[in-house]
Amino acid sequence: MSKIELRERTYQAGGVTYEQSLIATQLVPSLYERLGRESGIEELSTLFYDRVFSDERQWFVSIFASSTKAEAIDNQYRFFVQTFGGPDLYRQKGKGRFVRLSGRHANYPITHMAADRWWVHMDNAIDDFFKTEHPKLNPPVQTTPQYEDRDLLECDSDNNEQDSHDIMLTETKDAMRAYFRYTAHYIVVSSEYMRDDQLSGGTQIDAGRVW
Repeated sequence: MSKIELRERTYQAGGVTYEQSLIATQLVPSLYERLGRESGIEELSTLFYDRVFSDERQWFVSIFASSTKAEAIDNQYRFFVQTFGGPDLYRQKGKGRFVRLSGRHANYPITHMAADRWWVHMDNAIDDFFKTEHPKLNPPVQTTPQYEDRDLLECDSDNNEQDSHDIMLTETKDAMRAYFRYTAHYIVVSSEYMRDDQLSGGTQIDAGRVW
């Protein structure tokens, strides 16, 4: 199957196009900066896996049975830091510069229903994450003085700053949701066409492994 066909099938499954998913990796400032670098991204992964490992649907939780929660958080956090514009923490753990998500997940019983469930948890984790203020989402705003009255000038500046904050916050959330939804369903679609020599990862707990 060609890349174009894979992307079309992913769009049909998740409702997000490949182009929409790329926005998250092209933002300026980057998602790495907007989310608060390593500490912020680790917080997001922790919120996500707290939800995953507390899910009452055993069929879903069993997909993650080969990992401890701490290990799952660490792997995802490293991947997100590297993917969203930060240092290559994922490669530093021995996972490679170019990440083949489909290959790393193909050994797991992931379906589109599981992808939807995964995305629900990530969607909620994003909401939880942004309940607190994140400094990188408050960029400095350049304003041109329009009033002689100092009070009016300060009021106008405050409004501009709030507008910029709201725009960046919406842009950030939308980009994250599109990326995560597309990626979750892409893993399912692409895994159907993986060859045995393209698989990596595993489904058994091994305290000494790096995958």
